[in-house]
Amino acid sequence: MRSSTPSRIATSRHSFRGYLYIAAATLLWGIAATLGRAVFTGRWIFARSAVRPIEPLILSQGRTTLSLLVLLPILLARRGTGRLKLPARDMSQCFLLGVLGVAASNYFYYLAIQKTSVATAIILQYTAPVWVLLYTALRLRHWPGERRLIAVALAVAGSALAIGVVGSAGIRLDSVGVTAALLAAFSFAFYNIGGHQILSRYDRWLVLLYTLLGASLFWLVVNPPWRIAAAHYSSGQWVFLLAFSLISVLGPFSCYFAGLQYLEPTRAIVASCLEPVFSIVIAALALGESIRAIQTLGILIVLAAIVLVQMPERGGDEATLLEPIE
Repeated sequence: MRSSTPSRIATSRHSFRGYLYIAAATLLWGIAATLGRAVFTGRWIFARSAVRPIEPLILSQGRTTLSLLVLLPILLARRGTGRLKLPARDMSQCFLLGVLGVAASNYFYYLAIQKTSVATAIILQYTAPVWVLLYTALRLRHWPGERRLIAVALAVAGSALAIGVVGSAGIRLDSVGVTAALLAAFSFAFYNIGGHQILSRYDRWLVLLYTLLGASLFWLVVNPPWRIAAAHYSSGQWVFLLAFSLISVLGPFSCYFAGLQYLEPTRAIVASCLEPVFSIVIAALALGESIRAIQTLGILIVLAAIVLVQMPERGGDEATLLEPIE
């Protein structure tokens, strides 16, 4: 029994570090959500004029590609080309993660916001913990315990309350928007599962580099550079896109991938439900938006879910925790 104590302490430390990384990622996503709302409502000013709205495709493409253009020279300078190579099979897995995970979740999320509302998009996207749970049960044959099921249900319910689904007119149903939001949820679940697997073999910066590269190449095919040039975006819009890419992609995804090295997918994705919590609090502080009592209750429920999912299941049947790669 004594020999198991150090390993349990190490696992607890790894979990704590994983949650810190996930919290940092969701905080940055919360800031990005507030920044996006500000610019789309004309409340973000650059050069004494409001920045004109940017369509979902350009927003998704720009933040991914600009993040890649920032990250690539940094890694080349620090590591050289030799230490940035991946076997073809693993590179293709990162590309798939970039296209079906990062690019798809970004685009479908913003499309859902455009077609429905922020509330609709967020609550449907945060059904992702349910899909991760179903995957681990059906595909991996790892049947969730009672606490994990309750934690996932609380995370989804708490997110719904936190974004104001109950007692407000924030939910608008549109077939295209609802479909897009559900696809965003599937993509979010996909890169949690796929990212956790490949991060067991490579460090997060290498995985992030090729994930962004795959997403950027995909967007170049979908929306070639000459179409972007023909849109004649202003300098203010480009400054916004650069800042937005660092806050919403490069920073949070590096933190999130680090968290996935310490946490298995269900725990990581439940912890990611902090994003709507941070979005609400930051919007209240920065934009003067009010927080109702029902939203406060939702925030508390999300926090309870994160604590609950961390607790060991009865009988000690826990998913294998990956050893973090530094």
